Parts: sequence; structure tokens; C-alpha cells
Amino acid sequence: MPSFVLQYLITVTRVRLAAVRSGEADRGALSLEWVAIAVGLVAAAVAVGAFMLTKLHTMEGNIGTGK
Repeated sequence: MPSFVLQYLITVTRVRLAAVRSGEADRGALSLEWVAIAVGLVAAAVAVGAFMLTKLHTMEGNIGTGK
């Protein structure tokens, strides 16, 4: 995962936690749930991408030269 994406997720999470601590629990909790869902989706996308990349590299040797 690129570092700027990780930095963004950390910053958003800190902002949402600050909203939860400020007393507006409903607003902060809902936002925190969205952040958790987004992190889960990003993790799933990274896992699928890594799996596909591994499959691509293993099948790479099966490509004929055309001769």
C-alpha cells in the first residue's frame, strides 16, 4: 500500500476519533464505521490484487514464443 494512502487513512481515523471524543458520538461513530468499512475494502482489494499478480507470474511461463 502506498505510504500516502496509509497516511490519509491514519489522518481520517484521527479526525473521526476526535469527533467521537467531542461528545457528538452519533456522528463520529457513523464516520468511524465508514472508515472501518473502507479499510476492510482496501485490504480486500490488496489481497485480490496480490493473488492475481501471483497467478499472473506463475502462468507467465506457459506463454509460447509463437515459433
